[in-house]
Amino acid sequence: MKLSIVIPAYNEEKNIKLIYKQIISALENFEFECIFVDDGSKDNTFEEIKILSEKDKRIKGISFSRNFGHQTALLAGLKESKNDIIITMDADGQHPPAVIPELIKEYKRGFDIVNTQRISTADASFFKKITSKWYYKIINTLTDIKIESASSDFRLMTRKTVDAFLQIDEKDRFTRGLIKWIGFNQSIINFKAPERMTGKSKYTFKKMFRFAIDGITSFSSKPLKFSIITGILSILVGFIYSIYILIMYFLGNTTPGWASMMLVILILGGFQLLSIGIIGEYIARIFNEAKNRPHYFIKEKC
Repeated sequence: MKLSIVIPAYNEEKNIKLIYKQIISALENFEFECIFVDDGSKDNTFEEIKILSEKDKRIKGISFSRNFGHQTALLAGLKESKNDIIITMDADGQHPPAVIPELIKEYKRGFDIVNTQRISTADASFFKKITSKWYYKIINTLTDIKIESASSDFRLMTRKTVDAFLQIDEKDRFTRGLIKWIGFNQSIINFKAPERMTGKSKYTFKKMFRFAIDGITSFSSKPLKFSIITGILSILVGFIYSIYILIMYFLGNTTPGWASMMLVILILGGFQLLSIGIIGEYIARIFNEAKNRPHYFIKEKC
């Protein structure tokens, strides 16, 4: 059995050697290649990858011309992989290589894709746990695909599923959703995510928010329907309020009402801006696809 290990990395110079040692220890009985994808790091991440590559021919490296994002780095690594079984994981140590043999056991039971689900994360904040839980509830409500809460991009894929995945040429990629969408025989196993080996998470609140928006807009048009529903509700409320105003007018009870006027304006204005924003997100996705630019550029390989 030959394995390809795909590892995106962004500013992880201190973790490259550490994750390499863990992989060597976990896969001592397997033949494998390890593909590090440097996602435009600003530190010496790719230099560390090149050092390992010179010492161990199983180590390959790709360096992007700039930061294209974690999901794009996964795509590049999968394109570069050659073997029949492909493992994707992060470089920070929170996807422990010791779990890989468990993924392989599940594969031997007949599964084409073996996903993973975190049952605990050592250094996750309370805010991140809560927002992650609600995010998966929202996306499972809005879309036709079902993604398990606390799922990750730590998974095993067979060559035929990787080849199917690579046929999808979307620019704004949400890998977890795409993996579910392509089908095949899938399984999931649980694991405990340890603390990062060194450094801090590169997923800022802004990146997590963008990731969440990509997930929802990639697989659902329901937010657009929300705009229609809020518009209809606004019309109904406005119609009812108009009747009330007319009744008060004929009864002679009308008085200037600054508060009620401002309330109506703010509510309707909020609905309108929200609807425009939702439509804008979908138009932006169409715009990105229409440009048909390459997903990434490679600056250097080793």
